Amino acid sequence: MILPGCPAYRPGEYGRLFYCKAAGVMFNAFIQLLNAGAACKNCIFKIKNLGMSTKLKFILILPILGFLSFMLTEKPKQHADTEERIKKIYAEYCAGCHGEKMEAFVDRRWKYGTTKEAISASIANGSIDFGMPAYRGIIKEKDIDRMAELMVSYIKDVDQYKMKRPANNVFKSQGMTIVLDTIAADMRSPWGFTQLPDGNYLITDITGVLYLVDQHRNKTVIKNTPKVLDEGQGGLMDIELHPDYANNEWVYMAYSKFRTEGNGTVTSTAIIRGKIRNNEFTDQQEIFEAQPYTRTRHHYGSRIMFDNKGYLFFSVGERGREREFPQNTVTDNGKIHRLHDDGSIPKDNPFVNDKKNRGSIYSYGHRNPQGLIFDKTTGIIWEHEHGPRGGDELNIIRKGANYGWPVISYGINYDGRPITDISEKEGMEQPEIYWIPSIAPSGMAMVTGNRYPAWKGDIMAGSLRFMYLNRCVMKDNKVISQEKLLPNIGRLRNVKMGNDGYLYVSVERPGLVFRLRPQ
Repeated sequence: MILPGCPAYRPGEYGRLFYCKAAGVMFNAFIQLLNAGAACKNCIFKIKNLGMSTKLKFILILPILGFLSFMLTEKPKQHADTEERIKKIYAEYCAGCHGEKMEAFVDRRWKYGTTKEAISASIANGSIDFGMPAYRGIIKEKDIDRMAELMVSYIKDVDQYKMKRPANNVFKSQGMTIVLDTIAADMRSPWGFTQLPDGNYLITDITGVLYLVDQHRNKTVIKNTPKVLDEGQGGLMDIELHPDYANNEWVYMAYSKFRTEGNGTVTSTAIIRGKIRNNEFTDQQEIFEAQPYTRTRHHYGSRIMFDNKGYLFFSVGERGREREFPQNTVTDNGKIHRLHDDGSIPKDNPFVNDKKNRGSIYSYGHRNPQGLIFDKTTGIIWEHEHGPRGGDELNIIRKGANYGWPVISYGINYDGRPITDISEKEGMEQPEIYWIPSIAPSGMAMVTGNRYPAWKGDIMAGSLRFMYLNRCVMKDNKVISQEKLLPNIGRLRNVKMGNDGYLYVSVERPGLVFRLRPQ
């Protein structure tokens, strides 16, 4: 017998199930004892004939109920304790090579299979050719089995992202039905997007081309845009309008700037502004150039936003040089920057008073931020950034704050080696949420207006790796749940709210831009 109200337990929670059954058996025996007493003329437990008072009944039954309560509330904790103990064993024997988080470690190609039996065998027997010792006799056999069982459950978390390809352009959500309308096509990677006051669109392609797209999907190339290095992750990236664009016509873009140095080419993230007249980018002013240049071709960052005071914010990635730049405030890389709209440095920036530091820095300790938005209602700046393998982050950006990379991280290196053995440290910010496995977030928007009532106030982020739109359901500036939208739509590069109140997304290879139309 299991007591009424005893919860269902998932596979592996054998301790809790046992105690729930044990308590049920005892309760059943107690009831039988009372019944037997009722049938026995001389038994002290006879209820009817002795006329036992209600008070006495309670006195007799309370100790039993107390014991049953103990069995149901205290003993079930054994499973949680076991899981924590297994994680401690992993930390002692495995984390040195595989990283602190077992959840990140399992996101890999498994040489010998992903069943519990195969993983148990790998742990017990080791793999001498790959430098892994055998742990039979070092870790108890039952603990090896429990570790394998835990890893299998984490592998299932990775498998949840294996989604079917869409059958059409209609998608169901929690409380919404969405139709995708194509507004632009025939690009490689539409990286940046913004909507003009007349309803037309400006879209950057990573190849270095800026398009003006009208309401009939006609594309016009804007001439005289800056030359970019279209290699690796570089190219023409984000684009944003000045908040007072209707009067001053300023358009801001981020791109991979390059120059020849010695016998090679070095690169940087640069911000330029200009005006579009007669389909040409004119009146150009370069207002930022990240220092130092590097020979790497990745982690440019490059998202741009304005706040409600007219300050310009943008991200610069650490260029793959995590040991040199993110924690060093004398360099621009691995930072969120804040400038006036003309490129001048605000006098109240957090590092402006020390001439050794870069005055434009607003926050530091970042890896590769590719999502940056301002919530006009709360004044909060939201940012997301790529982690390594595991540990993508959603952060609230605070003035002068250190976001920890690479001193703290919830991920490991792509080759499986650990980057750090800690995920928290005093003086370093914790993310609002982190993703394991990595979804490779790119582009971000907060849903505003009245077109999407079920999504209003939620944060949307694209997933390059798993090719879907990630919805963060928000309450009181906290993520309370998540939903996967537009499954297998393609490598989702950008998400943006248009001036018309519609949500837009772009995917790459092939490059397409869609409007999400509620049905």
